[in-house]
Order: sequence, then C-alpha cells, then structure tokens
Amino acid sequence: MTKKNKNKVGDTPSPNHNAASEIDLKQPTHSAATSMEGRSGTMKLVERFFGTKDRTFWTFQAAGWTGYAMLRTLQAVINSETFPEYLGFVVFVLLLGVGLSLVMRSIYRVVRNMSLAVTLLGIIVTCAGLGLVFSWAELQVGPLLVEDMELIGGIRLLGNAMFEITVLLAWSAIYFGYHYYTSLQEQKEQVLKATAMAHQAQLKMLRYQLNPHFLFNTLNAISTLVLEKSEADANRMLTKLSSFLRYTLVNQPTQRVTLDQELHALGLYLDIEKVRFQDRLLLEFDIGEKARDALIPSLLLQPLIENAIKYAIAPSIDGGTIKVSADVDDGRLKVALTDTGPGMEDLTNIVSKSGSGVGIANTRERLMQIYGDDHEITLRNMDPTGLGIFIELPCDR
Repeated sequence: MTKKNKNKVGDTPSPNHNAASEIDLKQPTHSAATSMEGRSGTMKLVERFFGTKDRTFWTFQAAGWTGYAMLRTLQAVINSETFPEYLGFVVFVLLLGVGLSLVMRSIYRVVRNMSLAVTLLGIIVTCAGLGLVFSWAELQVGPLLVEDMELIGGIRLLGNAMFEITVLLAWSAIYFGYHYYTSLQEQKEQVLKATAMAHQAQLKMLRYQLNPHFLFNTLNAISTLVLEKSEADANRMLTKLSSFLRYTLVNQPTQRVTLDQELHALGLYLDIEKVRFQDRLLLEFDIGEKARDALIPSLLLQPLIENAIKYAIAPSIDGGTIKVSADVDDGRLKVALTDTGPGMEDLTNIVSKSGSGVGIANTRERLMQIYGDDHEITLRNMDPTGLGIFIELPCDR
C-alpha cells in the first residue's frame, strides 16, 4: 500500500532524499550496449554523408552520376559496343557531366532566390544550353576514343542532346527539390523557435504576475503587525519573506520541479503565514510516495494556497484547515487542495473586478500553456463546507 504523510503547519514538508527517490543508474546490458553502438555507428555514417549541405551535395553527385555511368554502360552492352575502349568514353562523359553540373550549381545559386518565373526561365535556358554543349562534346570526342563510333551531327545531334537535356533537368529537379526542402525545414525551425520563445515569455509573464499579488498581501500583513507594535513578529515575517523571494528568483518561471521541491517552497510560504495566523492556520499533507518525484510547474500550489488562506482562513475567527493531497494513478499525477471555508457561490466566475481569484485563473492559464489539453483542473464545493481544487497532470519524472 502507498505510504502517506500527514503534517501540521510548522512541520514544513521537505524534499524526500531516501533511496526510492534517487535515480538508479545501472550499467547497460551487453545487448543494449551493442544496440547503442550500432545506432551510434549509423548516426556517424549518416553524419559523414549528410552532415552539411556540402556533404549532401557531393553525396547526391556521386550517387547520381554513378547511376548515369551505369546507364550508359548498360546502353553500350545492349548496342554491343567494344570494350574497354567504350569504358574510357563513359569515364569522359561522366567527368564532363560532373563538370557541367558544377557550372549549373553556380548559376542556380544566383537564380534560385529570384522570382519563380526568372528561376524557371534560368533552369530551362541553362539545361538547354549546357545539354547542347554536353551532346556536342560527347559526339565530338566519342569517335576519338572508340574506333567504330561515327561522327554525327544535324538532327541526330539534336536527338542526342534531348537525352542529355533530360538528364540535366533531372539533376536540376533534385537540386531545387533539396534546396526548397531544406529552406522549408529551416523556416519550420524558425517558426518553432519563435513559438517556443513566445510560449516561454507568456509563462514568465504569468509567473511574474503572482509576485506583486503575493507581495501586496504579505507587506500589508507586515504593516498591520507594525501598527500593532508586534515588531518581533514583523521582523520574523520579513526574514521569511526574504527566504521565499530568494527561492522564487533561483527557480525560473518556465522550469518544472519535483512535488517534493514544490512542497518545500510551500513550506517557506507557510512559515510567513504562520507568523500572521498562528494556530488559526492548520495544513495537512497526504502525499503518496510515487507522487513525490513527479514534476510539476514551479510554484504552482502557492497561489492556490494563498487564495485559500485569503478566502477560507482569514475571514473565520477560528481559522481553518487546508489539505494538500497527491498521488499517481494510471500514469497521471492527481493533486487535490481543499479547505474548510465557505466555498464559492459561482464556480464559473472566479475572477472578480477587484482581482480576487487571480491565483486560480493564473494557474489555469499556466497549465494550458505548458500541457495544452493534456490536463484537467476542476473546482468543486465540498460537503458540508469548503472549496476543492483538483488538478490532473501527466506524471513526468
């Protein structure tokens, strides 16, 4: 069965450092290590051939023109050409094609950033012009390398040029296809980066909204203590406030912490309120061991506790009890916060014109920013009295 802890205020919850919460680093098995080495070797191989744009270009060059050379060789076999003389001719054609493709690359680097019409015109003119050069050079040099190859011209030269133009158009299609693909990926990365930056800025704004709200309540309480000549209590409250604010500065608004760390931060805040409310404030913890190392957004519970104190504890002469419980069920972290106050008349309207309820509204917005639709937060009036806030999150560790 899951062990539970119940504490009164004053018994500040602290992070659990037992063996169960430590990360168990085990040596990988032989099969796992072999698999990891295999994946690492594959990644290194991919990096070697496709790590940069230049490497990718030359990989495609080698593969494409090797395929072209094999096609010409197969053509020679079908036409019963003489070997090895014809192989020398294939090597010449191959080198000529590679050279012309490098010329095309230089031209395309200029026209690819122009308008679509100019780019298409540049591709057509380049392939047609270099295709004619390719065919003419091939047919002029061929008879010099292969004895029985005749020197041809006229319409037959044009027919041969159509084949070479088709090859260069295919090369152009691959070149521009890869170029536009990488440009699209870069644009997607930029959009994702901009979205992530906006997302983090939104989270920071939401977190920073809480600090002035919290400071206003705390400084108002310190002012009251000073007016009541309770200098010692006011001094203790200022000291506790300093410790809590130091914690909020260390933890980034966008980071997540374990539930144990969150409870520790909550303890710092409750130390401040304990000076103010003394025995009128009671708080119970019912935390499952599996939930302690689950991750939640930093300082998620503090504004909810602050609301409960403001609306459930402060108005009551006898004070009241606030309970925080948490457990893991079916891979989901379930956190509940309940109080013994009067509850809420309208659970659908939690933010009034005076700004009350800002903690709950802020918490909802933060959870939406971080988890999207993969979370739930529910408010419910308890029986016989009190308000319950129930949060369900993915159990990340």
